[in-house]
Amino acid sequence: MKHVTQNYKTGEIKVRDTDVPALRRGGVLVRTLFSLISTGTERMKAREGKMSYVQKAKARPDQVKKVLDSVRQQGVRAVYHKVMNKLDSLTPLGYSLAGEVVGVGEDTSGLSVGQLVACAGAGYANHAEVNFIPSNLVVPIPDGVDPKHAAFTTVGAIAMQGYRQSDMQLGETACVIGLGLIGQLLLQILRAAGVHVVGVDLSRERNNAAVELGADAAFEPSDPALRTTLRSMTGGAGADCIFICAGGSSNAPVELAVELARDRARVVDIGKTRLDLAWNAYYEKELDVRFSRSYGPGRYDPTYEERGIDYPIGYVRWTERRNMASFLDLVAQGRVVLDSIISGVFPIDEAEHVYQDLVGKGDMGTGVLFEYAAQDKSQVETKRAPVGKTAAARPSGKVRIGAIGAGNYASSMLFPHLAKHKDACLVEVATATPLSGANAARKFGFERTGTDYRKLLEASDLDAVIIATRHASHPAFTDEALRSGKAVFVEKPLAIDFDGLEKVRRAVVESGNDRLQVGFNRRFSPTVRALAEAFESCKGPLVMYYRVHAGQMDAGSWYMDRTEGSRFAGEAGHFLDVFAFLTGASPVSVYATPLRPDTASPDDSDNVMVMVNYGDGSVGTLFYITQGGTKLPKEYIEIHGGGRTGQLHNFESVVLFEGLKRRKIGGGGLDKGQKDQMAAFVQAVKSGEQMPIPFQSLLDTTLVTLAAEESMRRGQAVSLDSLWA
Repeated sequence: MKHVTQNYKTGEIKVRDTDVPALRRGGVLVRTLFSLISTGTERMKAREGKMSYVQKAKARPDQVKKVLDSVRQQGVRAVYHKVMNKLDSLTPLGYSLAGEVVGVGEDTSGLSVGQLVACAGAGYANHAEVNFIPSNLVVPIPDGVDPKHAAFTTVGAIAMQGYRQSDMQLGETACVIGLGLIGQLLLQILRAAGVHVVGVDLSRERNNAAVELGADAAFEPSDPALRTTLRSMTGGAGADCIFICAGGSSNAPVELAVELARDRARVVDIGKTRLDLAWNAYYEKELDVRFSRSYGPGRYDPTYEERGIDYPIGYVRWTERRNMASFLDLVAQGRVVLDSIISGVFPIDEAEHVYQDLVGKGDMGTGVLFEYAAQDKSQVETKRAPVGKTAAARPSGKVRIGAIGAGNYASSMLFPHLAKHKDACLVEVATATPLSGANAARKFGFERTGTDYRKLLEASDLDAVIIATRHASHPAFTDEALRSGKAVFVEKPLAIDFDGLEKVRRAVVESGNDRLQVGFNRRFSPTVRALAEAFESCKGPLVMYYRVHAGQMDAGSWYMDRTEGSRFAGEAGHFLDVFAFLTGASPVSVYATPLRPDTASPDDSDNVMVMVNYGDGSVGTLFYITQGGTKLPKEYIEIHGGGRTGQLHNFESVVLFEGLKRRKIGGGGLDKGQKDQMAAFVQAVKSGEQMPIPFQSLLDTTLVTLAAEESMRRGQAVSLDSLWA
């Protein structure tokens, strides 16, 4: 299918042929009829893409700060690969469309095949022939509404949310600064609500268009008639509410707003503009400054948008989906008119030229649409697309690998090593979103892509499968992959709960296939192996201490989604596996406690101390914390036994103490073992030898992780024998 993409590294915008996205639970597949270009937002993205690295950094100082914080913890090399992987990736454009439902996923109600719908969401409602859209971002189009008009629904919902934030009442007077697309839609919503509207824009054409659409008047900011007209309309008081719909780096809209506002008026910011408030002026009028966040409540909440859990109407009257429906109702009633706003309709094939004009000319009008040709059913069916070499051209003797999932970690820490390995051949990648697969094929040479992982598992030309999806999905994918008879590498964690762990165990027992490796890469690090060698001759038990400063995570990160397990459950296996590797013994019992018991709930594991007892008498203590200083390196290990002590400093070096002697090993840079881990997996698959980590050890390490959370819930130590039973 045709899909408009941008490479943020080069700025290139291109129409590409990609796979049709997978139909997933809780949403629908939609064949696009029309999609709307958000000229302001997408022009900004197109221009940023053409910037140099320095200019991009200046444009996003918030992202630069995150990168610098990550460098302090993870090292320059790892962060560099992650950043460059993100930059050099194909990303979608668009977030507002109208189309026809061609597939309905499980647990999706109120939508049916053949229904015309309007869809929203960056990353979902893309400029593409077919898109998967979660149900809370889809609304039916009322009878009689032209799909061209329905394609404006997302931007209409943004304007609607701005109106709702204002708390405007019948008979009040509003001033809309910035009469682009959102401003033109907002003024019509305000008129439909019985509000008097004065528009302000630098463009005379836009001002004239606003009057034609119902504004009482519209002026350029410097026009003296603006002040006199507003005073006349309000009895000299000024506007009850000022809406800032303008964008850019000028502070003029904010300064104009305070001038036009009455005493104790509201100022609602909808556009992305400079907001240097003149303190005295805003203080003297005691203005109420408000922000309008996108389409409404639910935006940026994965529980609402991705998992389809609605907010009860008695508590949240206007969600983003209800705002979308409300806007469409106004369109159906003729109270919002869109024909005069549409300035161009272009075939999707011409998208590259349209964006060139958008950046070059700067102003292509208010509403620009892409139109999509009709497709037959075969074009909508999910299929694998060949993108590179054919299987016949593949050198013999190599391990043929397929991958399920191609996120940032896999693309920066796993695939690069496999692509360079002389005995590995990357054959197929299956991803839910087509651009993820296209990125993986373009960067790492996968021969084909697809969005149906089951076809990958059925493929006879694959020896091994890499599973690099979100945490909660690992047990199910691992179960199916093992039963397909292939060797399996699954990123940590193996499971986030006991049921998932049992699913994997049963898959091995029932299939007889134990060719499994979990991405516990720390044991493959040169520094960890040096530490293990130093204590190899130690006959007594070991005392091990592992401090992990995980750091603060952004609230919007999917790692914070509790349906994917706790953050601790997601990554603790890394550290507990190091204990298992150093001792070579089986764990016996686990005790864990939150490190902030005064504020933590019983199952809060963001900050936790875990003590593990092993069968040989060794003890491992893990401190997992998020509250330390940002400059603190992430990981530190200290091990004692046999009259010696070893210290590992964030995988950069090892310091050994024995008697009066002190020596340092390493210092060649931070290496957490990903390269050697993948090499060991490929070698084991190729040779048929034992997998790098014994299967029982994988189970034990995962069980210890889950037992730690169980111990916190019980408030006591947990025996692993009792859990296995």
